Amino acid sequence: MASSVRVRIPRTSQAAPALAPGAEKFLESPTDVPGTFITAMPPLPEPGMKELLVTPVNPPYSYSRVSYSDKTKEYLYEVIEPQLTAHERQLVDHLKTTLTKILGGDVGGLSMADRRTYLRNESEAYFRSRGISLSPISLERVVYYVLRDFVGYGPVDALILDADVEDISCDGVEVPLFLFHSKYESVKTNVSFADEESLNSFIVMLGQRCGKSVSVSAPILDGTTPEGHRVQATYAREVTTRGASFTIRRFKERPFTPVDLVAMGSASEEMVAYFWLAAEQGESVIICGGPASGKTSTLNAISLFIPPTSKIVSIEDTREVNLPHENWIPGATRSGTGDRGPDGKAAGELDMFDLVRAALRQRPNYIIVGEVRGKETYTMFQAMATGHTTYSTMHADSVKSMVNRLENPPINTPRILLSALNNVVIQIQARTDKGVVRRLKQVLEIVGFEPETNELITNTVYEWDPGTDAFVFKGHSFLFDKIMELKNYSPDEMDAEFQRRSKVIRFLVDHKINDYRQLWQTIAQYYKDPNEVMARVAAATPPPPPPKEA
Repeated sequence: MASSVRVRIPRTSQAAPALAPGAEKFLESPTDVPGTFITAMPPLPEPGMKELLVTPVNPPYSYSRVSYSDKTKEYLYEVIEPQLTAHERQLVDHLKTTLTKILGGDVGGLSMADRRTYLRNESEAYFRSRGISLSPISLERVVYYVLRDFVGYGPVDALILDADVEDISCDGVEVPLFLFHSKYESVKTNVSFADEESLNSFIVMLGQRCGKSVSVSAPILDGTTPEGHRVQATYAREVTTRGASFTIRRFKERPFTPVDLVAMGSASEEMVAYFWLAAEQGESVIICGGPASGKTSTLNAISLFIPPTSKIVSIEDTREVNLPHENWIPGATRSGTGDRGPDGKAAGELDMFDLVRAALRQRPNYIIVGEVRGKETYTMFQAMATGHTTYSTMHADSVKSMVNRLENPPINTPRILLSALNNVVIQIQARTDKGVVRRLKQVLEIVGFEPETNELITNTVYEWDPGTDAFVFKGHSFLFDKIMELKNYSPDEMDAEFQRRSKVIRFLVDHKINDYRQLWQTIAQYYKDPNEVMARVAAATPPPPPPKEA
């Protein structure tokens, strides 16, 4: 027997005193039993499957369930939505068709919350005007699907709302969608597009959300939704032979923090304290790693250590960095329109090079470049050499491969210029007895340049030991030497300062302070009054709650 979730019905429906002509076909028939619940949890698809995780995605309407089959050795991600009766399904289809004709552009200028309220009111008014009587639960089910398809993202809306989902991938018609789950990695779902028309319409809708057009003549879509989700899609069978396809990379509203780095085992508190000192001293960092190794997450985490009074300019293809600093200018590239000119750019296009060059005129203290891969890298290293602290990421698995990418086409940065870089972080995705994990494999310092051998001189500060899953300090840091010389610290004083910051990080981890605004309050306060923060740490007093969003 299916288990169910009891919910409170938020509103009731008022029936009109008389039926409109032709409304009889929309009345509930005796065979359409409304049921007691908006959404019932169905049994597992196959005998012997184990239910691992049930997540309320949009309660009391949609839920997700992850299960595992011992027979196929595979995970399955199911979207659980309200189960419609035949009568309710007929109502949903009719209402969507009618609203499409009568609404027009009426909801274009409304906020997302106002759109939902407006559509709910219009739906209820439509039923009343035609004398269609519905039970409160049936009304909620019908309105849910109207809102899901008009305001949400249709069949994939629950996937986008699930915080555990990182990427959503559709490979074609009648092919199950796959997603990358934060706990279970690549997982097949029970969602698919049954026909080409519905999938093509969905791709067009994605293009509209991104403010771009997609068609037979321009079948490739690359854009960002208003919520910040990155979209890459192909239209119809013009590019992909199995039908239209899309990949959606979800934007995380709560960015990755230093506490998350430690809590997930990606780094130790000592490593995080090292990044804190490096950020304060204006050390430039490049985070290298393969796809899905967590480079951007680490970039956002260490950027939280930038001093509160510093001016920051971030430059990305898709907005992923999220900072609490007030003096922060977030920038994103823009695609152009029409044919490309002699310079290879379309009219109105702004690429990374344009934004990096513009950022240098804004006198920033810190420049954050989401990922370097073109001619903007040379300008970025020139900025490093002139005293601008720069954070960025790059696809590379070692310092050697990073150097090879930097000094060869299309980047073409002279090796001598690479000595302006202070730190390199190598991040990996590894498979251990704990499953697939993300680890900071190495933290290295660029010490100098050897002109005779044309090689960069590096010093490994921290290294991950896969045997013990621990991070090992390699014995020496030139950053510590620099700080001791700058602040006239003795070795004992330097060690004491480092230990104090490590204790602050451990304090935040122990209290599970992973809201970036609340964590930022403690970091900013340490810059102003470290003694006050250490007194709070000694008393084990948690930091104040995060400020409310405006």
